[in-house]
Amino acid sequence: MDIITSQQVTVAITMIIGYLLGALPIAERISRRNGIDIFHSGTGLAGASNVRRTVGKRAGAIVMLADFAKGLAAIMLARGFGLDGGILLLIALSTIIGHWNSIFSRFRGGDGMTSLAGVTVGLFPAFGYLSLLGGGIFSILGHKLPHHALLAIVAAYCTILAAGIVYNADPTLIIGTGMLSALVLGHATWGHITRHRRHNATNNAIHSPQDEVLHEQKPEIN
Repeated sequence: MDIITSQQVTVAITMIIGYLLGALPIAERISRRNGIDIFHSGTGLAGASNVRRTVGKRAGAIVMLADFAKGLAAIMLARGFGLDGGILLLIALSTIIGHWNSIFSRFRGGDGMTSLAGVTVGLFPAFGYLSLLGGGIFSILGHKLPHHALLAIVAAYCTILAAGIVYNADPTLIIGTGMLSALVLGHATWGHITRHRRHNATNNAIHSPQDEVLHEQKPEIN
């Protein structure tokens, strides 16, 4: 009796490949070619949105397509190796983690929303693109809402949930995709909170010495 089966080896190898695909530093390399350190510009995230704002629309579009392709390629590769069902969720998670913590960028990365979109289409080839449509429509119509990009993840998953019920999709994949969406949403939200706190701390550090000087120079009233 083998302690480790050939399928387990295949899963492990595919997870490693999925991580490496997700870790490809497309956003960082494109930004550096344009003379910008993406990790010290804008939101500090290596993602399509930050690249679009700090580098340009064309560069942002390239990064978006590349990040989407990374997620899709990882799942399609896993299917090519004969993997299917809930095991694909492990490959999807590895790819997203690679985008979050790239070994090529000193374990920095982006939010993983575009890679999640690619993964979703790979998991649901029949109707995965509907989730992109649902999330895109919500993002356009609700662009004035705070954090509309994060809320678009919820809209995209609701589309997957509805389509999955109609097409009788694998419930394991539907539930698993919901968990992946929740992880990406939580990671993005926590990152936003952390950056907001860091921004406030930096502002306080800048203004505090000036306030002390003004306080010292203020004449006393007897």
